[in-house]
Amino acid sequence: MIGKVIGAYMGDRLAKNTSTGIGGAGGAALGVIAAAALRRLSLPAMIALGAGGYLAKKLSEKNTGTGDAEPQTTKPAKAA
Repeated sequence: MIGKVIGAYMGDRLAKNTSTGIGGAGGAALGVIAAAALRRLSLPAMIALGAGGYLAKKLSEKNTGTGDAEPQTTKPAKAA
């Protein structure tokens, strides 16, 4: 019961911070569903899901250019 309430609260907060068009009630419903799904997953599946989300975030940042990485510069060739 407490897990559903916490999941609904977190889903509501996340839905308000994203630009996906999901309202607070939709986010709360997604939070409850996510909490129920996480309870049924095994530990290796949770780790794989977390690693996949991290890699997707890094790939998205790389494609949009909002990542922390600095652009690579090339050194000019030395004249002989």
